[in-house]
Amino acid sequence: MARIRLGMVGGGNDAFIGGVHRIASRIDDRFELVAGALSSTPEKARASAAALGIAPDRAYGSFEEMAAAEAARPDGIEAVSIVTPNHVHYPAAKAFLERGIHVICDKPLTATSEDAEALERAVAASSALFILTHNYTGYPMVRQARAMVSEGALGTIRIVQAEYPQDWLTESLETEGVKQAEWRTDPARSGAGGAVGDIGTHAYNLACFVTGLKGTELAADLQSFGAGRRLDDNAHVMLRFSGGARGMLWCSQVAPGNENGLRLRVYGDKGGLEWAQEDPNYLWFSPHGEPRRQIRRMGAGADMAANAVSRIPSGHPEGYLEGFANIYTAAAEAIRAVQDGASRGDAIGLLPGISAGMEGMAFIRACVTSSARNAAWVAL
Repeated sequence: MARIRLGMVGGGNDAFIGGVHRIASRIDDRFELVAGALSSTPEKARASAAALGIAPDRAYGSFEEMAAAEAARPDGIEAVSIVTPNHVHYPAAKAFLERGIHVICDKPLTATSEDAEALERAVAASSALFILTHNYTGYPMVRQARAMVSEGALGTIRIVQAEYPQDWLTESLETEGVKQAEWRTDPARSGAGGAVGDIGTHAYNLACFVTGLKGTELAADLQSFGAGRRLDDNAHVMLRFSGGARGMLWCSQVAPGNENGLRLRVYGDKGGLEWAQEDPNYLWFSPHGEPRRQIRRMGAGADMAANAVSRIPSGHPEGYLEGFANIYTAAAEAIRAVQDGASRGDAIGLLPGISAGMEGMAFIRACVTSSARNAAWVAL
């Protein structure tokens, strides 16, 4: 497969997530970064582009300039990665979608519900694909868990528990010049949700992806423990799912001792599953009345759903970057399939797209609304 010509919006020299997207795009050699509007500061954008080997004439000062110029080139970009703060997602994605350029966008979808609805319309009107990087859906043992639930190994799902604790905002880093903390705690750039938008959406997406269930209602209690912090940094959420299952979701960025503790537990009337992102190569399966079993990536018991997105033998750990790379590699295959005449729906497969983004926005909105009503139940 010829490499897909890729551009990037955001992700300059000091941006963690930009580096992650670039590495993920290169792991399977499916993309070549050829253009970028890497910062809202033109000088920094040019310096970042030079450091990445992007030609000076393809280092742009804005995403608007980049979209227009690249669409006019015979060798213009075929896809763009958007790795900016949330409030830029909609206008940037729209600029490229209108020109038929495929979009790979970091989550959550947008900063506001109005922007999300407008983006949904832009995706519908475009011939291009829109892919949201809920990267944890790319982990092999998450795919294993989804396949086992789908095949009935757990029976009827009764209980879903998801949690995602971190500790990096225990102190008020947003007042100390830490850029990542500044925009994530700023409602104008992040949106109405703090921790629920940043990491709660990952936990909720993972729960829905593995179980195949949709949330119907939730009751949320959001807190802002950081002094003067304007967005939530901790949330406890009760969930009701289609089919009658019940769930609980906890996300926090002020839980000392937790680094990136995304965990999922799913229980049915025949058994249960447990998976932890910090130990991602193993899935624990507990058939009712039988000993607990460990299923290893590329090991005994792992099925094609897991093995198909693995690269190396069991015992050689795969994790965050490889999970992200699975999203990018699937995106490359989907882009080529669409270019060869496949429908967008057929091409996108298990990739998270606009519907996953809209579900995440509904989750954020319902959490904020419920908490403002003293944790009243709110429809999703």
